[in-house]
Amino acid sequence: MKDKENKKMISLKRKTVYLIVGLLAVTVIVFSLGFLFQNRMLSRIVGESKAEQQQAISQTSEATMRAVMGEMLVNSTALQAKIADKDFAEIVNDTYMLQAVAEEMLSRNGLSSLPVGLPDPAMDGKYSAMALAEEGVDYTQSAYLGRAAHLSDFMIAMCENSDKIAAVYIGFADGTHLAVDSNTLNKYDENGEPIPFPVRERPWYTGAMQAGKIYFTGIEQDAFSGLPYITCSVPVTVRGRVIGVAGVDIVLENMRDFITASDRESSFAFIINDAGQVIMAPENNNLFDVTIAAEAQDLRNANHKTLGLLVAEALKQQTDLNTLTIDGKRYYAAGTPMPTVGWAVITIVNKAATEQPEHDMINAFNRINNAATEKYREGNAHSMRIGIFAGIVLLLTSIVVSLFSAEKITKPLEAITETIIDSGKTGELFEMKDTYRTGDEIEVLAESFADLSQKTKQYIEDITAITKEKERVSTELNMANQIQTSMLPHIFPAFPNRSEFDIYASMDPAREVGGDFYDYYLIDDDHLAITVADVSGKGVPGALFMMVSKAILKNNAMVGKPVGEILSQTNEMICANNKQEMFVTVWMGILEISTGKITAANAGHEYPVLTSNGVYELIKDQHSFVVGGMSGAKYKEYELQMRPGDRLFLYTDGLPEAMDAEGKMFGTDRMLTVLNSDPDAEPHQVLDNIRTAVDGFVSEAEQFDDLTMLCIEYKGPSGENGPVNG
Repeated sequence: MKDKENKKMISLKRKTVYLIVGLLAVTVIVFSLGFLFQNRMLSRIVGESKAEQQQAISQTSEATMRAVMGEMLVNSTALQAKIADKDFAEIVNDTYMLQAVAEEMLSRNGLSSLPVGLPDPAMDGKYSAMALAEEGVDYTQSAYLGRAAHLSDFMIAMCENSDKIAAVYIGFADGTHLAVDSNTLNKYDENGEPIPFPVRERPWYTGAMQAGKIYFTGIEQDAFSGLPYITCSVPVTVRGRVIGVAGVDIVLENMRDFITASDRESSFAFIINDAGQVIMAPENNNLFDVTIAAEAQDLRNANHKTLGLLVAEALKQQTDLNTLTIDGKRYYAAGTPMPTVGWAVITIVNKAATEQPEHDMINAFNRINNAATEKYREGNAHSMRIGIFAGIVLLLTSIVVSLFSAEKITKPLEAITETIIDSGKTGELFEMKDTYRTGDEIEVLAESFADLSQKTKQYIEDITAITKEKERVSTELNMANQIQTSMLPHIFPAFPNRSEFDIYASMDPAREVGGDFYDYYLIDDDHLAITVADVSGKGVPGALFMMVSKAILKNNAMVGKPVGEILSQTNEMICANNKQEMFVTVWMGILEISTGKITAANAGHEYPVLTSNGVYELIKDQHSFVVGGMSGAKYKEYELQMRPGDRLFLYTDGLPEAMDAEGKMFGTDRMLTVLNSDPDAEPHQVLDNIRTAVDGFVSEAEQFDDLTMLCIEYKGPSGENGPVNG
């Protein structure tokens, strides 16, 4: 009996153990399965939240970038169109002026005829008046040509006084043509016979006749040179009858400079005419070909419908920001009309370039998210090991601890997950709450999400601010370049009423603005001041210092002081308030026009070059100390004598120190070789020869210093060496 009871007790204990162990096993298994299921669900939710946050970042970034690009692109395009339209307005005014003068002159009763001949080959390279005619037309029998010859001097003056005009002319209804340009040789064939000119068939003539008002051609080929040109023309009416058309050929280099300056990485501007044809675009733009009007495509009828709509709208009014897809690539674009000519400027930006900040943000988000997820997984595995060990050791209490732990773990995780999902939908920041402060990996995960959310917002704000600031700085530097250029003498011929000398100068900055400068001005009727200088700094500081130095030098010179005293006074004024310790090298001379004597001083500048018996030679003058370097410095004067026909060439160190890709310098020997290859060249040609040689030497190497040059030819007290070059 006792043994049977003992067996029952043993069996009950075993069942109790089995039940406890079973309950524990089931509890552990169920808890483990529930934990694994919830962990998988959390991982899935985190993954989905990650994708939603990436999408929110992408949408926010794109919206922000589009807003910034919209303001920037529309405003910059409007500014570019305004600048270009101003140039065309000047051409229109010049054309109307030619029309008015021609109509007034040809309306006079009893106006005599003046002789006007065929193109003179000896005048090639200089502006002159010439007669042209269609095949079979005798220009000497024209009823208009001889009377219109009274306009020759006026038309020549129009060409010489404008850097935007290549030629002016009047084509008459009888097939004759009065033209003023600087090319005469190309008007003859290989047999020396004048080439007939089909006046009434040229696009500028037929277009103005059909329009009956001011008319601009597209890009056409010159009848003689074959070079591209654009003409502004208008009918000429005398006593109610149209007798011909007046035209002005536009210098395309100015437009090309404007378009080339717009060509930046992933963006450029181009000009379209009222026929929807591309008139001007940067080379290698990979989108548009610039060709003559007869072959050019009307973009409004192109295969790209969105581009055609943009072009049509831009010709009428300023557009908003547009998104185009051309050949599989997406672009931002905006356009603004030019009211004067009826054309428009359109700017295009490759959208892929603006999306790089978005990609950077998403990559940063992924790095932070992956790091936070890895920390969570490590902490989760550690918690599981602790739970299993506690379950084995603590048996019954492990059930309670497991349930408590599960509740403690899953509650903040569920709260984190819910907040992440809401943040992905609303775009609000993820912020830490007391619910997440568990003191373990869950708190680390929550802090990582909060930190990631804050950094993402800050990243978007920083990218937006940087983009705006970069565009502002670029615009201000472009304006600074225009201001600096306008301060230097830049209209040539500089003194058209003085036949005793001819002068020409240029300054090419290495950056947007530079520190070099040149200057020339009449102190009185018999004295011409000449200055070439190089400021120690570059960029905006150098440009500001340059303008101050130029003004002080000129103010001292205009009161009639000697050269040495001018430099001394300038040095003292600069040293008195030169906290930046900048200085300037200066070569300054005063030419006595009646004798050809130059009184000069050299403040640490490059040696001047003077012709002697028709050969350019360095004048190794004695250098004084630089201006602005030391108070109390004295500047030694010396004299140079120029004879009629002599030329003086001045320059800054950017010329001899120009380097090619291998680091070799251009040098003064090579400079003298170029000068002496054409010793009789006129001043402007001298500078062109040097510039061509330097460009060929440096090739693809970047210009690292400002390059300034000045050349003066002394013709004698009364122009003994010939007339002033126009």
